[in-house]
Order: sequence, then C-alpha cells, then structure tokens
Amino acid sequence: MLEQIESVIFDLDGTLVDSMWLWHEIDVEFLGQRGLELPETYQKDIEGMSFTETAIYTKELFHLSESVEELKEIWNRMAMEKYANEVPFKPGAEKFLQYCKSRNIPVGIATSNSRELVEAVGKSLHFEEYIQEIVTACEVERGKPAPDVYLEAASRLGAQPFRCLVFEDVPMGILAGKNAGMQVCAVEDAFSAGQQEEKRKLADYYIADYHEIFA
Repeated sequence: MLEQIESVIFDLDGTLVDSMWLWHEIDVEFLGQRGLELPETYQKDIEGMSFTETAIYTKELFHLSESVEELKEIWNRMAMEKYANEVPFKPGAEKFLQYCKSRNIPVGIATSNSRELVEAVGKSLHFEEYIQEIVTACEVERGKPAPDVYLEAASRLGAQPFRCLVFEDVPMGILAGKNAGMQVCAVEDAFSAGQQEEKRKLADYYIADYHEIFA
C-alpha cells in the first residue's frame, strides 16, 4: 500500500478520529429545538459537503432564519466540548501516524469539518506531533466528491497527487481522492457500515482498522 507513496492524507471524521456518532445526536437536537425532525436521508444527502455547503443546504432545506455563518457557529458550539474531550483516534491510527513520522512521510488532513473543531480535537490528540498540513473544504471552491481539498493538501505538502495515499470512510470522500488522481484506502466505520460494499468497489484498499497495515 505504501510503495512509491510520498505523502499520506487523511479525512478526519470517521477516518482518523471516531466522531461520526456525535453528529446524529447534534442534528436531532438542533432540529428538535426548532420543531423539526431529522430526515432519514439527511446525513447521506450532505455527505462530502463542506461545513459551509452543509449550512447553505440546511438553511434552504428547512427555511431557517439563521444566516449561514450563524448556523456554523451554532454547530461549532454544540460540538466543541465533545471534540475537545470525547473524540479519540480510530483504532491503530496513532500507531500509523507514528510509523509515518518515523519514516519522514509527510502527513496532511483534508476535511469537510470546520477549522475550529479540527483544532479542538487536534489539541486534544496532539496532531502537531504528526501532521504537517490541515485543509478544510471551506478553504477551497468545492467540497467532496470534487478533488479540490485533496489537491490543495497535496500542494501544501509538496507532493504529486499520484504519489499520495488517501484514507477515507465514506463514498463521496473516496471519490474525492480518486478524482484527485490519488490512491485511496477505505476505512471501516460504524456510521457507514451500510456502505461497505460501495466503499470496497470505489477504493484501492480497505481496512477494518489501522492495525491491519502492520499485520
């Protein structure tokens, strides 16, 4: 998997850290406070969207009075404590980061999440030890499955796209990595368990957890 690879780029939620579980709770609470129910397809519909794109979509879908920036601020506030204190690495992820560091493989994050929440979990898990660049999809023109966020991460890392290995947990993210011309390893996550067959078809590799890389 790592042959001829110059850089490794991770998606964040559900890939590098175990955090997808909290967003269902936040979505239910957020909409419930406004007398609204969470549509069954909502999480699938926003898959891959940037934090800003999700706010625009949600505002239009539910005809919300808050501005896009206000929605992002509300979601950051609702999620901040959990990202700072309750979100752990996915199994074996820190060991793999240590492996990359020991071999001087540059590492980046390319995420649809907000900069504020990435920094919160990064401080908790000490990302600065392992990760050289963090790019959010709000910093590029288009969210996933467009390749923009992965291409920007590769550019900042000084790596050629075809020499990058991406780790992703959902189909739209896998497609973003493939659309960037990168190799992609799909990572198992409970949130996307029903998409396992699709993930296996789209990705170059598939792992249940990062310990498999060393098996």
